[in-house]
Amino acid sequence: MGVTLAYDTWGDGPHTLLALHGFTGSGASFGHLRPLLGRSVRVVAVDLPGHGRTPLPEKTGRDGFLETVDAIVKLARGLGGHVDLLGYSQGARLALGAAVHAPECFGRLIMESGSPGLHRRQERSERREADAKLVDFIRAKGVDAFVERWEALPLFDGLRRLPEAEQIALRERRKACTAEGLAGALETLGLGAQPDYWPSLHRQRLPTLLLTGDQDVKFTTLARRMAAELPVVWRHAFAGVTHAPHLEAPEEYVREVLSFLQTPWYEAPQFEPAILAREAIHS
Repeated sequence: MGVTLAYDTWGDGPHTLLALHGFTGSGASFGHLRPLLGRSVRVVAVDLPGHGRTPLPEKTGRDGFLETVDAIVKLARGLGGHVDLLGYSQGARLALGAAVHAPECFGRLIMESGSPGLHRRQERSERREADAKLVDFIRAKGVDAFVERWEALPLFDGLRRLPEAEQIALRERRKACTAEGLAGALETLGLGAQPDYWPSLHRQRLPTLLLTGDQDVKFTTLARRMAAELPVVWRHAFAGVTHAPHLEAPEEYVREVLSFLQTPWYEAPQFEPAILAREAIHS
């Protein structure tokens, strides 16, 4: 039957936005945006597998990643289809996977600090080995020890500048995860398990917004590379921000998201070559 995604819904705007959180998060990760987004969009905030109320997929590795992608597509269809899709980090990678596998289910795609995957087999193997060591650490030391290690990564320097109350709330959300949930999510949803979506980018026709922090050099560079491949793309890097713009610059983040969602999108009609040739002759 596959995994079934738990989710919460809030907001009453005309756009339905399916929101996918990052590793160690949950659907509640976007709750602080509710006062800013709630009048403009209807947010469906998902708990991804191994997080919140959603169990791990039945399958592991790449198969588990694709099972999760299928679950996202199934949820989108249950919501009526053609919903907009937003993902952060781990969630951005899954959002891209869903857009690639079932573009007819989605309207627009927003990727925050995301990656299309690792292009070389050796890179994926090395990443799986690194994630396996982290999985061993989580199972041996527990969630609290892992969260301390995770929060110390340079990737999250910007989060250490948040007000203390926000840092405490973020830490509590992370510590609410289970060791087995996080370990299983790394094994199943990690970058080493993800298919390589680079070759699919030029066929990805959804209007796409790529968001990063300009202090996050790695993911801003990835966004530039992705923008060169995607047919319909906008890109924005938030000044003075690292890996989590939705937390570090929420008001500016929401302005970018709403501007993208509310901009009319018109796709030119497709003409047959013979018609184009006749027009060229008579012009």
